Amino acid sequence: MRAILLASACAAAQIAAALPAFAQNASDQSDTDNEIVVTAERRSTNIQTTPLAVTVLSGEDLENRGVTTVDQLQFVAPGATVNNFGQGIDFNIRGIGKAEHNTQTTTGVITYRDGVATFPGYFTAEPYYDISRVEILRGPQGTFVGQNATGGAVFVSSRDPVIDGGYHGYIQGQVGNYNLVGAQGAINLPLTDTLAARVAFNTDSRDSFFDTTGPYSGDDGVFTASGRFSLLWEPSSNLSVLFKTDLNYLDLSAYPAEPVFYDDEPFDITSNAESTALDRFMRSVLRVDYEFGNGVTLRSVSGYQEGNSIYRADLDGTSVGNFTFRDSVDETIYSQEFNLISPDDGPITWILGAYYQHDEYNFLPGEFVIGLPEGSPFSEYVLDGTNPKETSALFGQVTFDLSDRFEVQVGARYAESSTANDVNVVQYGFPISQQQEASWSNLSGKVALNWTVNDSNFLYAYVATGFRPGGLNVPVGLGLPEPFDEELVTNYEIGWKAGWFDGRLRTQLNAYYNEYENFQVIIGYPDFPVPNLNIELNTPNPTTMYGIEAQIEAVFGAFSLDAGLGLMNSELGTFYATDPRIGGPAVACDPASGPASATCIDLGGRSQTYAPDFTFNVGAQYVFSFANGDTLTPRLNYGHVSQQWATLFQNEARGDEIEARNVFNGQLAWTHGDFIATLWATNLTDQEYVAALNSGLHFYGMPRQVGLRVTRVF
Repeated sequence: MRAILLASACAAAQIAAALPAFAQNASDQSDTDNEIVVTAERRSTNIQTTPLAVTVLSGEDLENRGVTTVDQLQFVAPGATVNNFGQGIDFNIRGIGKAEHNTQTTTGVITYRDGVATFPGYFTAEPYYDISRVEILRGPQGTFVGQNATGGAVFVSSRDPVIDGGYHGYIQGQVGNYNLVGAQGAINLPLTDTLAARVAFNTDSRDSFFDTTGPYSGDDGVFTASGRFSLLWEPSSNLSVLFKTDLNYLDLSAYPAEPVFYDDEPFDITSNAESTALDRFMRSVLRVDYEFGNGVTLRSVSGYQEGNSIYRADLDGTSVGNFTFRDSVDETIYSQEFNLISPDDGPITWILGAYYQHDEYNFLPGEFVIGLPEGSPFSEYVLDGTNPKETSALFGQVTFDLSDRFEVQVGARYAESSTANDVNVVQYGFPISQQQEASWSNLSGKVALNWTVNDSNFLYAYVATGFRPGGLNVPVGLGLPEPFDEELVTNYEIGWKAGWFDGRLRTQLNAYYNEYENFQVIIGYPDFPVPNLNIELNTPNPTTMYGIEAQIEAVFGAFSLDAGLGLMNSELGTFYATDPRIGGPAVACDPASGPASATCIDLGGRSQTYAPDFTFNVGAQYVFSFANGDTLTPRLNYGHVSQQWATLFQNEARGDEIEARNVFNGQLAWTHGDFIATLWATNLTDQEYVAALNSGLHFYGMPRQVGLRVTRVF
């Protein structure tokens, strides 16, 4: 069936190519002076006069830089790191985001899709296709995004239907190594003079990167299929209704990994356990904008999402042991946001908003099992039950024009969050039940002073705060553990944005200083630290983090250049902890005072996790034009993420050091009329790098891939 679907799609697609940014509407990307638009603050603003450290990429930019999923964002934006271990990711910006792997530890870098906050942990492999714009925001976004944006946020906007835009779209296919075959396309459908639809799809199939041997070798390759239906209705000039539904079937086959102490070929795996990685999920978004006669806009954004994630793995990473893991988790989210948005003109502009979200995990009976060996109730850890979370918030921002050059922005958000566990655990034959709730409230916000020096220079300075709620510890036989508290971030930032050579060169430069309080970390039980008995708590003293970032975009005729750089330093406050992976005497270890010993480790002064001190990316292309109108465009991209630590214990023998990543991507695109054919390659040097550390296993990044895409635009 896969072969039939792909063959049909590819026949329709010709053969594959790079997606150009055709058929954008006015809200997508550009106008007459190629203005880059930011929408993260609920209104469209020029990136060069917006007081945010932000990277904005169009759909064409994503194609040109080899970005198809969230993993590659770290190679095109300064300060970002993505460590993907399959069923979840550790996404951090400026070293803040997510470091522990459970549903109670929420993310600190949230992704929005078409205005709706998406799943905060599972379903991270959703592909980028038919995209209008991606905005990567750095620093806490407490006013508009709220509790899941202590590190930053990512806003992904797909292309909207165009009323009176005629029939237009594209069809694309691709082939490549690892028997890669794929197809993608979209079409705009003008239904009436007030109604238009857009239909888009994406599908890929390839062999596994891994050579898996042993009693079980079921990693049989990847097959993904995604579709999106959009409907835009504008019955009058003051009313707009936009509806979108996304469907995703992502059979990633497996998340192979090997023990950290192995030094053989990373893509040669031995296994004796079933291996599965299957995500099925959907999202529906309804956005309604109504403009009153006085120019004030009322906006409603409603979201409904549900999905199921299945994971099966050999948890010891070998065909020798019998340590296995499996789960099947349902997640359902529904959310509602209302905005009142003032007109853009006038000396005072403002936005008021209200938000509600319900997010519930359902761990299906008999499906969450850690076993050694599998099938024995006295050597298994089994969990089932539900974990509902709720958050509600009121927020607003007002901007005062002090003069035609100076303005002050003041924003605030009051949020209340709660979490509950209604779970049953069977721990090595002993039943444990947990019914526990916890809640938090917080007031976060931002105060900014902006100075438009002239038409080419913009300066800003602000203080912004953000918080991430705490969570519940799952019981492990020592009574009902206390919840861990919320994290708090205070960010002091200054920035300068400039345009040079009549706008052909744009630069961003910013410096920041963060106070990061209550970092949520898993360590050994302080009063009774024994191996593999863990608790999540907060560091007793703040981490200080500071750095500078720079970005450049240049277009001089046929030559284009883009680059980003991030320098960061982090230092943990006083903190003592026992590494739960290491045996030894059960000596009490107070997080605030120790005392230091062979097992009670002084972690003060160490680097924050997932906080590389240097990130850099650069891309360049040149368009060769021919007399018949054809063009040939070579492009090369390079991304560097320096060494980082996966745990505060920084134990190299246990694989805690994640080495630097150096990834080159390249492509050669030929345009002939409505056709574009592109030879492309990712990870050109075939660097073998660790993409994540989890459960004592190393998960590796993607090897070199090469292929051909052809697109027909109509």
